[in-house]
Amino acid sequence: MKSNILKQRIQEGRFDDILVDLYQDKSQLDYQRNRYIAAIEKFEKLYGEDDVSLFSVPGRSEVSGNHTDHQNGKVLACAVNIDMIAVAAPNRSNFVNITSDNRKCNGILITDLKLKEEEKRSTRSLVKGVLKRLDDEMYRIDGFNAFMTSDVAVGSGLSSSAAFETMIGYITSGLFNKGEINPVVIAKAGQYAENVYFGKPCGLMDQVACSVGNLINIDFEDNDNPKVKKVQADFSKSGYSLCIVDSKGSHAHLTDDYAAIPYEMRSVCQVLGKTLVREINADEILENIDEIREKCGDRALIRALHVIYENDRVDEAVKALEASDFDTFLEVIRQSGNSSFKYLQNVYSNHSVQEQSLSVALMYSENILKDNGVCRVHGGGFAGTIQAFVKDEFVQTYKREIEKVFGEGCCHVLKVRKYGGKQIV
Repeated sequence: MKSNILKQRIQEGRFDDILVDLYQDKSQLDYQRNRYIAAIEKFEKLYGEDDVSLFSVPGRSEVSGNHTDHQNGKVLACAVNIDMIAVAAPNRSNFVNITSDNRKCNGILITDLKLKEEEKRSTRSLVKGVLKRLDDEMYRIDGFNAFMTSDVAVGSGLSSSAAFETMIGYITSGLFNKGEINPVVIAKAGQYAENVYFGKPCGLMDQVACSVGNLINIDFEDNDNPKVKKVQADFSKSGYSLCIVDSKGSHAHLTDDYAAIPYEMRSVCQVLGKTLVREINADEILENIDEIREKCGDRALIRALHVIYENDRVDEAVKALEASDFDTFLEVIRQSGNSSFKYLQNVYSNHSVQEQSLSVALMYSENILKDNGVCRVHGGGFAGTIQAFVKDEFVQTYKREIEKVFGEGCCHVLKVRKYGGKQIV
């Protein structure tokens, strides 16, 4: 649709039903209308008026399954109603040009997508990695111009990088492949870009949650073909809200901390003659505790146990939600949080013990909430965000009190979004 016509129709309210369905919140209508119109105007300023398409990719919240995905484990996650949006159009060239709120990545030649060491850790590497994987999968890639803007803040723990990678996949699918690229294929392309081109070890959970959407149970036993099951549960009827609190801790210089988790897991597996923790049970670890401690260290031992027990907790959480047993679900989340802190040990970095914003956020939340909710570390950990399920009638009290410590706007009250990546126009 012509960009000037699209702006007019959004302003006239012709997309209101779509926006309410997407964001699950009528109170956001004015904000989202203005946001989309501003994005189109920015695209026009950068690239001129054109026939454009609109895309939306949500952030995600990990509900349970902390650091299990890279061990082919189980995860419970959901898409949330905070997203990245893009205005995009084919440019009939061999170049991809992208401008966003905090990234500018122009002149990516689609005929030269080979990996370059000097580009690792860059936005350029992520774009090239996604396109290379989709090209290898025999999908059509071509040049396009895009402007992106995101409410999924970097470091928010809602997976801004996965949203960005997924967005590249959905633009490619929508503009050049009739929207027919499977959401899991797009997710795998994002993981490939992050692992190989960007150089950060990560599992597949973030990308699948952003790409598929809704509340989902993912089993990565076969990592090439993960089982994705939508969980039938209505949080709005539970009497609880999902809150994500940004502790304002920096993720800078934490790559080694993240990388140490799968490295230590592998070391335990090697002792037991296995490839992944998914292939081990707790008894095997406890029966070989002396050898594992000697060869791998104590932290590796208890981190492996965390993954084994966490996989079981995911099953328990899914079962409780499907039975509308929210009390049991909350207890499982509490146990998951305790295990991440005590066993997985990803609440703060051992390289900087004086900086423990997540520890403070969890401690303070427990003091505020008491019997009004539960909290746990959110996402990769070490810095960033915590998650809390809070009684609806207590949300404003919790938000007010936690923002006294971490600042106004640090507490995001979210809803589960029905959709993953989506082409709106």
